[in-house]
Amino acid sequence: MISTDTDILSTAEAWTKAGRSVALATVIETWGSAPRPVGSHLVIDGEGNFLGSVSGGCVEGAVVEEAVDVIADGTARTLEFGVADETAWKVGLSCGGRIRVYVERISAGTVN
Repeated sequence: MISTDTDILSTAEAWTKAGRSVALATVIETWGSAPRPVGSHLVIDGEGNFLGSVSGGCVEGAVVEEAVDVIADGTARTLEFGVADETAWKVGLSCGGRIRVYVERISAGTVN
């Protein structure tokens, strides 16, 4: 079962309040056959623990890796995965669509 956005954002808030370093990944654009809709979230901590989904499992590993870097350097990133991108096949997004995911570091009080 995929966690709801409320569960994911509540977890992000709880993790930040507990002093964990946290990033939030959000699907900001889809095209074609995309496994998760715009607005889907994945929360990640500095140790690579995560909750949620931005792709139904096919690119989560790559997003988690990038999120750990975002946490470390504080610089937000927009990631793009698609069938035309060699990386898409490598990480498993072979469904024929394309997704863009925005990954940002968050801190206590910034989760809405």
